[in-house]
Amino acid sequence: MNPISANDFVLAAPEILLLGGTCVVLLLDLFLSDRLRQVSYFLSLLTLAATAALVAGLPEGRHFGFNGMFVVDGAARLLKLVATATVAVVFVYSRDYLIQRGLFKGEYFVLALFATLGIFVMTSASSLLTMYMGIELLALSQYALVAFDRDSPIAAESAMKYFVLGAIASGILLYGISIVYGVTGTFDLGALASRLDAGAASQIGLLFGLAFLIAGIAFKFGAVPFHMWIPDVYHGAPTSVTLFLGAAPKLAYFALAFRVLAEGLGSAVEAWQGMLVVLAVLSMAIGNVVAVAQTNLKRMLAYSTISNVGFILLGLLAGTPSGYRAALFYTITYVVMALGSFAMIVLLSRKGFEADRIEDFRGLAQQNPWFAWMMLLLMVSTAGVPPFVGFFAKLYVIQAVLDVGLTWLAIVAVLFSVIGAFYYLRIVKVMFFDAPAEEGVSVTAGPALRFLLSLNALAVLALGLYNSALIDTIARALP
Repeated sequence: MNPISANDFVLAAPEILLLGGTCVVLLLDLFLSDRLRQVSYFLSLLTLAATAALVAGLPEGRHFGFNGMFVVDGAARLLKLVATATVAVVFVYSRDYLIQRGLFKGEYFVLALFATLGIFVMTSASSLLTMYMGIELLALSQYALVAFDRDSPIAAESAMKYFVLGAIASGILLYGISIVYGVTGTFDLGALASRLDAGAASQIGLLFGLAFLIAGIAFKFGAVPFHMWIPDVYHGAPTSVTLFLGAAPKLAYFALAFRVLAEGLGSAVEAWQGMLVVLAVLSMAIGNVVAVAQTNLKRMLAYSTISNVGFILLGLLAGTPSGYRAALFYTITYVVMALGSFAMIVLLSRKGFEADRIEDFRGLAQQNPWFAWMMLLLMVSTAGVPPFVGFFAKLYVIQAVLDVGLTWLAIVAVLFSVIGAFYYLRIVKVMFFDAPAEEGVSVTAGPALRFLLSLNALAVLALGLYNSALIDTIARALP
């Protein structure tokens, strides 16, 4: 084993800065009064901006550090940039919501920044051990975030359920890693791929360990039948936390699946492709069908998340470069759409009132037509209506499935997309054709949230009309 060199620290400079900035926020916040809490907020945004600048300055190409346990390549750079932007947007969206409820505390920003560090570690993991460290750093931060509102028994219950199920999933994943190590003798993903090429892919022990790895990945993604935590956690957590959970971690879990399955176990694609087919079909089916029956918007969006995970898995199970690119494109565009959808709940919420029921959006077009149209853009994009970016995201993953001869799976995906369009368009119907409630729909959010949410919603149209720019960026990241 080689000693750690200066180049290793250069490659990990964004992570080091992010960790240092998070510790500064943590320590400084101890000495701030509630009146000066804005300092923690702005310092957190500054930390993210500086981290993004370091990521943009990382060397081109593929570089390994820390004895091959850490990698910087196109995929890592792109995912880190998107993750920092996503978390920064979450902070801006959450500011007014937290202030109104007396939750504007440094702990929120510290936990979110630690979770972001976990995302960074996962995106640059080139070893199963490094990947597991990132997973646990992200997971532990999320458990605490869900229980962030100490006065909410629902949040505490959701956090406990999430913690117990997450601990089981982490144990399953770790057991799978131990089996793979026992069969191949390595944690390194590059060495693992080489040994599979040499004939280890057919060993029954590896297939057994692979099943546990897939189960752990499916839980983190929230794929059926490992989805039971998502609706309760999304519903029980404060909306500012749900906003974070519904967006940024999806980038990390794509990195988890891509690094382990594509880079480490790519030679065993025939072994894990069938497992992902089952997970994808079940996720699209359960997610879309159950979402139709929901009256709570956060629970509806939770089941929508499950169905969208099914589409991400479609790209991954293709096992081809075009499939991986389509899955990453879908992941990024879903993050953009989820940010806007959950932010609309934050926008209409006020102290003592959570706008998390579908009927809370009744008559929004009559009282605030601009944001009714912004919500319409988000809903029709998520439903997959052209020319919005959600349509192209679905199109590319379906095309990737067709390229590998799984025509029946593409047909199933199209059918469930049609079912999914119903509950998205129901929101549009409620906003534009139903009479407003007696108390009306009021918007009390500040100008920063309004402006950024408008850009967010318009982005789903712009990314659809000019989707080739994002596709080209992803193609350079995942050649």
